[in-house]
Formats: sequence, C-alpha cells, structure tokens
Amino acid sequence: MKRSIVRRLFQIISLIIGVIVMNFTLIQMAPGSLLDIMTSEQQVTDPATLQHLKQLYGLDQPAIVQLLRYTWSVFSFDLGYSYRQNAPVFDIIIAQLPSTLLLMLTSLGVAVTLGMIAGVIASVKVNTAWDVVISLAAVFFFAAPTFWLGIMLIIFFAVHLDWLPVGGMTTIGGQFGPAGHVLDVIRHLILPALSLGLFYAAIYTRVMRASMLEVFSLDFVRTARAKGLSKTRVILAHVFRNALLPVVTLFGLQLGTVLGGSVVIEAVFSWPGIGSLMLDSVMSRNYPVVLGVFVLSAVVVAVANLLVDLAYYRLDPRIRSR
Repeated sequence: MKRSIVRRLFQIISLIIGVIVMNFTLIQMAPGSLLDIMTSEQQVTDPATLQHLKQLYGLDQPAIVQLLRYTWSVFSFDLGYSYRQNAPVFDIIIAQLPSTLLLMLTSLGVAVTLGMIAGVIASVKVNTAWDVVISLAAVFFFAAPTFWLGIMLIIFFAVHLDWLPVGGMTTIGGQFGPAGHVLDVIRHLILPALSLGLFYAAIYTRVMRASMLEVFSLDFVRTARAKGLSKTRVILAHVFRNALLPVVTLFGLQLGTVLGGSVVIEAVFSWPGIGSLMLDSVMSRNYPVVLGVFVLSAVVVAVANLLVDLAYYRLDPRIRSR
C-alpha cells in the first residue's frame, strides 16, 4: 500500500508539471498579454517604463525560460504576483478557496446522499412506481443544465416564495453573532448547492441502482438469503457495501467536473469563490492568477483522488493484496 501511495505522489507531481506546461502554452498562444492590459489600463507609453515592467515580470525572457522559472517557483510554493490585486497569487486564491470548497463539498454531499438513497430505493423497489418516479427524476435532473436549474430555483424559492436569498454568501450589512452568521451562510448555500448537487445526484442514482441490481443477482447474496437472514441485513451487510465500489470510483472522477461546474454556479449566484475569481481573471487577462487557479485546482483534485484510492483500499480487501 505504501508503494502505491508513493507511486500516486509521483503521478501527482507529473500531473502538476503537465498542467503547468499545457496551460502556459495555451496562454502564450492567446491574443494579447499581461503587459498589454497593464499598460493600457494605466496609460503607460514610456519605452523605459515598458522595458522596466517587462524585466520586472520576466516577460523579456524567452518563453521556455519563463516556463522553467514558473515551474520552479510553483514547486517553491510561489504562484507569482498579481498586479491587479497587488498581492501574491497564492494569497488571493487561498482567500477564495474556502468558499469554493464549501460549495463543492456541500454539493457532493447532497449528490452522494440523495443519489445513494434514491438508487437503493429504486433497486429494492425495481419495476414498481417508486422505480419509475425515481428514474424519471434522475433523467430530468441529468438533462437539465445546472445554470437553468439555478435560475428556476431562484425564481421559485427566492423571488416567488421569498424563503431564501437570491445570491451572495452572506447578507450585506447583516449584524449576526457566530451562530447567526453560520445560519446566514447556510441559507445562502442551499440554492447553489442544490443546483449543482441535483445534477450529480441523478448520476449517482443511476449508477447505484445498476450496481445494486448486479450485486443482488450474485451467488453470495442468494446464499445469504438461503441462510434466513432478514432482507434489511442482506441489503445493508452484503449488497450495499459491494455496490459502493462504482460509486466511490465515480466520486473520484467527478471532483474535477464539480470544480468546473462550480464556476457556472458561482456566476449565477454571485458566490465569491474561485470560479468568480477565474472569470474575472480571464476577462482581464490576469494570467498569473489564471495559471495559479489551474495549478491549485489540479493539486486539490489529485489529492482528493488519492484519498478516494485510500477509501477503495478500505472497501475492497482484494486490492490490498495486489
């Protein structure tokens, strides 16, 4: 197991280098540069000042030198400097990261919980009205775009019923104590988490239903039934645990897509996370922040996948012996 973890750490390092090279190349190919935006905003035309700015940000060096210097700085925990925010990129991203992680983890919590419960019910009640209703709901939420679902939830719950806020993370000007602040954040979190989570819940429902039905047909489940075990014990102790493996695999694969989906949801709900920062940085060609977001996102997804692999070892003892 230790050998596998070490191998995955080397894979994470290779992944980070690949992300840096690919995104650095794409940014180099994009029209316009950081210096163009910087000088146009500040109306800098003096050649000496332009040369000084080029030297300051390393833009006077060949692209390969810039790439090597940036790669080395990333592994030295330095993601560069943002001229727009006048602060290190790492500090800017870390300030926004908790909001995005809160939205991602809550959405995944909603998706996994609802998806597994619905999938188990649909498999136990297969070919009944329960199965049909759950399957239709799964197809609907899978087909509905997350931004459209978010807008519909805003219209119904925030505008029509006035139960929940339209957007943002906290009430502007609200004076709350610690407990009141937490409740305020939860109220703002419900709609974006549902908008993002229901899409992935539909996928988990279909996977869990199919996996449960497959395990139900295996010999050891028939043996457990023949021993006279109760239906609940057969489902929970024999079927559910073995049916979890595809769900765990899917969970690891979806971490990256959830991070991408949160960019859209953050824009719809004005959620102050990395998605909003990314959108603003792309529009203003704030490339140090764009590269930093890509690199840090790759690290978060890679580490999360490593944790999923450890959970896989725990769930399936056969993998430990390989």
